[in-house]
Amino acid sequence: MAPFVIETEGLSKVFGQQRALDGVDLKVAPGAIGLLGPNGAGKSTFMKCLLQLQPVTSGSARLLGREVGREGREIRKRVGYTPEQDCHIPGMVGCEYVTYCAQLCGLPFRVARQRAHEMLDFVGMGQERYRRVDTYSTGMKQRLKLAQAIVHDPEIVFLDEPTNGLDPKGQAQILELVQSLWRQFGITVVLSSHLLHDVDRICEQIIIIARGRVLVHDSLQNLKARRRGEAEVVVSERHEELLSACRKRNWAADLLPNGHVKVVHGCDSLNPLIELLDELKLPPLEVIPSPNALEETFVQALELSRAAA
Repeated sequence: MAPFVIETEGLSKVFGQQRALDGVDLKVAPGAIGLLGPNGAGKSTFMKCLLQLQPVTSGSARLLGREVGREGREIRKRVGYTPEQDCHIPGMVGCEYVTYCAQLCGLPFRVARQRAHEMLDFVGMGQERYRRVDTYSTGMKQRLKLAQAIVHDPEIVFLDEPTNGLDPKGQAQILELVQSLWRQFGITVVLSSHLLHDVDRICEQIIIIARGRVLVHDSLQNLKARRRGEAEVVVSERHEELLSACRKRNWAADLLPNGHVKVVHGCDSLNPLIELLDELKLPPLEVIPSPNALEETFVQALELSRAAA
């Protein structure tokens, strides 16, 4: 595998007077990658340009070490994609549809049919696979889209808002499946979402796009390290006592609406905070380091983008 799965230089896409992508420069290593940004930021356009579903206006891109725009057939064999919109063919049953997608990727019919059933098992679809896709619920359609995206065993898969329209249980199930693609099978995942929780839960690298520009590209670990001096403490009682003890140490402390105590301790580790809890003989239910690092980085990036506009 190439050292970078995505490489772009000055990648731009213009629709009339609108610059959907504005000189994107990126080098992205394999892994679980979160592509974040508000609606209309350029996330979907970025993926479609890499997948050659939209022609690039200027600049260049390489996907899996191959040049976008010149090696389309080779790239498509190795890439999976779930668009944000429904992509099924009306009238087809689920297993037929996934089999057909596998054939489009070059698999012989018998192999395609076997792989289709294996992937439908993987995403948790039972007898529903023998029903027409246009009778499916939103959750079943999302599972089907994921199955067709990985049926040909790609090296990288692009997922555009894969939890849209799902209830919390459905969201958690889809995210668990997506997480396993990288952790268990080594398939690089690019998860495009406007939901910070989805990205924070399963991604290791973060790319934040706004107004067609990349504002942040870093590991989630580094983003959280920048805010290492903050934590949330979950205790069952004695909240005011904890707040008072923190303030005596000149640590900013507040009781949040969810009942957690937010502490800005400013230290490189949680040890001083743990020592304080030990002194108070106040065992915490949980201590959450840098709990809002991604959200705060996201908000700051958008504010900088608006100021520069």
